[in-house]
Amino acid sequence: MKRVAIITASDSGYKGEREDKSAPAIEEAVQKENYAVVKKLLLPDDKDMLAKAMQEIADKGEADLILTTGGTGFAPRDVMPEATLAIAEKIVPGIPEAMRAYSMQFTKRAMLSRAVACIRKKTLIINMPGSPKAVRECLEYIISELNHGLEILLEEANNCARK
Repeated sequence: MKRVAIITASDSGYKGEREDKSAPAIEEAVQKENYAVVKKLLLPDDKDMLAKAMQEIADKGEADLILTTGGTGFAPRDVMPEATLAIAEKIVPGIPEAMRAYSMQFTKRAMLSRAVACIRKKTLIINMPGSPKAVRECLEYIISELNHGLEILLEEANNCARK
């Protein structure tokens, strides 16, 4: 069973002024695919705190996949992509490109997402959208291929060729 950590970036959520609805949407979607949610964090939009949390999870091998939500827009405090890239060992551009392309079918605002994905150690990190609806749509679109990518990353499989 693949292990998932969910990190929400939200100043207002961290202060208790707003309910986080995206993390529960992520949790529900990954559990349907038999992923185990091993950690959930709600942090402020602070680049250093976000980077440190992702780095610790990856370096300690606590999760195979980190899915973040929030902080990928144009607001001055939206820093999730920068926090993610600060700890990246390998960039994985295809995943956020695919999510943006798919989401463009529903809203042209998808082009405004600055989401990134990367690998650190044996952990795949993906910035998801901040809205529960967009999170569900994107995860439904990418989850089947994530399974294979994680198998390769974790050395459970060694061939990307389809049968």
